[in-house]
Amino acid sequence: MRVWIDLTNSPHVLVMRPVIQALREDGHEVRVTARDFAQTLQLLERFGIEHTAIGRHRGERLLDKAAGLASRSGALVRWARAEQSGGAGGRGPTRSRLPVRPFDIALGHGSNDVSVAARLLRIPCSTMFDYEWAAVQHHVNCRLAQAVVVPDAIPPERLQRYGARGKVRAYEGLKEEYYLADFEPDPAVLTELGVDRERPLVVVRTPPEVSLYHRFENDLFAQVITRLRDAACEEGVQSVALPRTGAQRAQLGGVPGFTVPERAIDAQSLIAYSDLVISAGGTMNREAVALGTPVYTTFEGRLGAVDERLIAEGRLRKLADVEELDLSRRHSSELSQRVRRDPRRLVELLLSPLSC
Repeated sequence: MRVWIDLTNSPHVLVMRPVIQALREDGHEVRVTARDFAQTLQLLERFGIEHTAIGRHRGERLLDKAAGLASRSGALVRWARAEQSGGAGGRGPTRSRLPVRPFDIALGHGSNDVSVAARLLRIPCSTMFDYEWAAVQHHVNCRLAQAVVVPDAIPPERLQRYGARGKVRAYEGLKEEYYLADFEPDPAVLTELGVDRERPLVVVRTPPEVSLYHRFENDLFAQVITRLRDAACEEGVQSVALPRTGAQRAQLGGVPGFTVPERAIDAQSLIAYSDLVISAGGTMNREAVALGTPVYTTFEGRLGAVDERLIAEGRLRKLADVEELDLSRRHSSELSQRVRRDPRRLVELLLSPLSC
């Protein structure tokens, strides 16, 4: 079987890594395309995943996103046709130019581009996501895909308005519990960043400012930065900031007491060894939950069902006031038991259109 996977954002690399591995272990050919955005390409290189870089993020305005969708979807169609004829290349060994058979299925995690391209090429397609309120994205993906793979925390009725009726394939737990199933933290990241293991360590993830569901400035997050800056001087707290964009990196790089990596790092190990995670996004919050690290969310958009459940269970805390933050070191007795789930369950759901 020939499988095409498209990645448009850095968290998608993490989700799809064990999927790619499982498919290849089963003897399937997997081809990967990726958008140049955030640390997507850097993570692919770090994990040694051969890929073809196609397109870039076009901006946060709706018109920019529409233009980007049209442009990159067209580029993906041309790539797939060229690859089918044996003429497309990638990063890695030179590929044969002999014609090959078409792709059997296309997979993406929130990639509108591959859903559009797959429909134009008449290839079955599956999409994944775990935040149900990104309406513009889901109106495209859910209507074009044959399978919509989501956590069971999301009520199916929330997805029906996107055209997902009869397509929902739900999995238990968090996607992070699947792709971190084989993960064990590596202390090398602490050495790489110059972290003192005897002092409190906080990991900070910036707001997704380029997302349509996060159109406003997160004032609470700015207060968090100020609190951590002061704590660095007064309490010896170490903060590692993981920005999404170059502009965010430049802004945070000038904040006293902050370490801002220049390239993609082993963020999961960093989270596992940290005393606290504060994130305005989603994936890093749930990674912290999956790894048993205390975590606050500063997300000010509409909460999704996954976060609603985690907050109700006490596994995720919504930050209302920076004075709530406990910046002390946690003890080994505070570590919680991890949940590990088999990523082959995700593979099974993603490939479900082929069994219909």
